[in-house]
Amino acid sequence: MPQVTGISGERLKSIIERIERLEEEKRGIASDIKDIYAEAKGVGYDTNIVRQIVRIRKMEQGERMEQEELIDVYMQALGMKV
Repeated sequence: MPQVTGISGERLKSIIERIERLEEEKRGIASDIKDIYAEAKGVGYDTNIVRQIVRIRKMEQGERMEQEELIDVYMQALGMKV
């Protein structure tokens, strides 16, 4: 491939092809995750709660504690917690 205005066609093509491969892998992984959530639902788990737990487990402990404290404060302010 020719080099046009300082752009290497081969390098650009390589980058685009790598992105395309990763996008395809990402779709496959997303499909696998969807299947696991369906499995969880099939055995009786609440998938909304499972998703929340997955999100919470990604957090650092300090961030998670801060969020839990804010939730408690807001719930108390709304009279939802005594």
